[in-house]
Amino acid sequence: MGNIFEEFDKMVDTKALAEEVKNSSDTPVYKDVPDGEYEVSVDKLELVATKETHKPMVSGWFKIVGKGEFKGQRIFMNQVIDEAFKIHIVNEFLRSLGTSKEIEFQSYTQYANLLMDVMEEIDGKFEYGLKYTHNRKGYAQFEITEVFELE
Repeated sequence: MGNIFEEFDKMVDTKALAEEVKNSSDTPVYKDVPDGEYEVSVDKLELVATKETHKPMVSGWFKIVGKGEFKGQRIFMNQVIDEAFKIHIVNEFLRSLGTSKEIEFQSYTQYANLLMDVMEEIDGKFEYGLKYTHNRKGYAQFEITEVFELE
């Protein structure tokens, strides 16, 4: 019986993969986005479950659209919402997006639908000034500083 690596070799075209690796020097290497203010679009906004504990979590992806070395990179927001104050944080953030939706938590099912509705309303129609920082405990914080309606 062969080793597991031989099994991998059978599953993949290793010659093509090796060639792709040779050519990957052209692939950009992304640095972590530092704290700062960025112009962003919202690529994703949904309710998911955390991987290990399966707690409800709001996941948001922000794509940097402004000029600068971080253009095209993403900033990720992941906020567990298993307590009232955590839901309040997300509610305040959602209100700052400038939608017509009434932001209120009633149930997780309702909240998941609300996030989809907010995303549908803003997708391709708005960009934002985002202040991205970390608090003294190292938790990421997100503040919308400006709302830009696209024409």
